[in-house]
Amino acid sequence: MKRQKQRQYHINPVTLALEHVEHGLLYWLKRSGYYLLGGICLGVIFFFLFYHFLPSPRERQLIEQKKQLESQIKLIDNQVNQMQVVMADLSQRDDNLYRVLLGAEPIPIGVRQGATKKMSYYDELAKMTDLQLAADLALKADILEKELYVQAKSYDEILQLAKTQELRMENIPAIQPVLNKNLTRVASGYGWRIDPVYHVRRFHDGMDFTAPRGTDVFATGNGKVTFVGHKQGYGNTVIVDHGFGYETLYAHLYKSLCRVGQKVKRADVIALVGNTGKSTGPHLHYEVHYHGKPIDPRNYYFYDLTPEEYDRMVQLSNNFGHMLD
Repeated sequence: MKRQKQRQYHINPVTLALEHVEHGLLYWLKRSGYYLLGGICLGVIFFFLFYHFLPSPRERQLIEQKKQLESQIKLIDNQVNQMQVVMADLSQRDDNLYRVLLGAEPIPIGVRQGATKKMSYYDELAKMTDLQLAADLALKADILEKELYVQAKSYDEILQLAKTQELRMENIPAIQPVLNKNLTRVASGYGWRIDPVYHVRRFHDGMDFTAPRGTDVFATGNGKVTFVGHKQGYGNTVIVDHGFGYETLYAHLYKSLCRVGQKVKRADVIALVGNTGKSTGPHLHYEVHYHGKPIDPRNYYFYDLTPEEYDRMVQLSNNFGHMLD
């Protein structure tokens, strides 16, 4: 059965009769124009969505490459950060331990970091790569390269100083003053602490080693005894002049086993641990002086401690709450 073409009718307002509507060419042109315009609009909408939200195969490839590049840059950045931590530790040991032991001045921070490239270089690099990570990484690597160069030159200088200063190395303090290698009895280290008697914050000029009364006290380097007797607050005290600007002080002693003017060698027993002076328990208070000023003794145990023992001693000596004098 053939489907008849649907006809359109309307009521004539004059005759009130139902009449068939005949459409002319203009009507069909308008109708076709509407459909064409609607199709164009839909096409534009789909093109916009596709162009802005659906990347092309080339764009997807570039996005993946960018992700891989950023991942590699972050990995290298982490490695550079780790190297900077190691570099900082080497610099600290170099300035505060090795160079101090040999009487050399610490390297200024400006010399260590050195002159880097102009900031415009890094700005241009960031613009070229469109990744700030790349510019930041380049800056870190540039500084680290300079620091490594300075550190290598410093170790060369230290080596030459060590070769020409055997006598100095024999004299300067280099061991712990009591046999305490297990490091379980370090009561307090150098720095600001709470006074155990007056309960106020004050600077502690040395290190306290708890030990039983009568424990041997050793000279920590070759030298000459310059003081044996009682000192205010320190109790029975021995002072040894090691030359090269170094002195060591041993306080709160039970008994001294040396005399003024006596020459001693490293590891000679010069006294016994006691509890004299302002002391809250048997212990040895030990100080190292350089050119008349107290300095941190924990940098002067390099003949006595392994790196692991040194680190353990540093942790224990950082105890801010316990001081025995």
